[in-house]
Amino acid sequence: MTATNNHYYTNQPSTPHDLAEWEFVLKGKKFKFTTDSGVFSKKTVDFGSRVLIDAFSEADLPEGKILDLGCGYGPIGLSLAFQSERTVEMVDINERAVSLAQQNAIKNGIDNVEIHVSNIYESVEGTDYAAILSNPPIRAGKEVVHSILTEAYPRLAIGGTLTVVIQKKQGAPSAAKKMTEVFGNVATLTKDKGYYILQSTK
Repeated sequence: MTATNNHYYTNQPSTPHDLAEWEFVLKGKKFKFTTDSGVFSKKTVDFGSRVLIDAFSEADLPEGKILDLGCGYGPIGLSLAFQSERTVEMVDINERAVSLAQQNAIKNGIDNVEIHVSNIYESVEGTDYAAILSNPPIRAGKEVVHSILTEAYPRLAIGGTLTVVIQKKQGAPSAAKKMTEVFGNVATLTKDKGYYILQSTK
């Protein structure tokens, strides 16, 4: 067993299962989450995801689905789906995380979601998403993070947005520069405890 198989951004984490269940309020709803070892932020909804959820708005978006890229066990995508009439597609490379997200959707009565395994955009077929959101796996490396940013552009509808959360010390300025290169624009929606919510519009 190699250490890399234990990262949350691998396809099949090899760490022994260690299921946990807890509740967390997002968008005014008390969610019940089941999590496991080998997934990102298993004990609580991480602060960056919370800031991203609170900062994102559907106002002024074109028609279309929302894509949660790197959904983990589901807090971002499920909370947005709870508040939205839209379909939210949720993908992650981690099969364990995807299975948990599917279970958590059922557990919380959320059915306007499509949840499946995808290595970044590999199994993402849409080219007219209204919005793409990501709390990218910084530890997977700059190349992975920047591919999330650059490959979002052709998959968005005109007027669609890419919104990501990245800590300043983990590359927010570099990500903002890359988003400006790709989209021609970037806005910092909010900053909180070193976390930057960056958004570009196609």
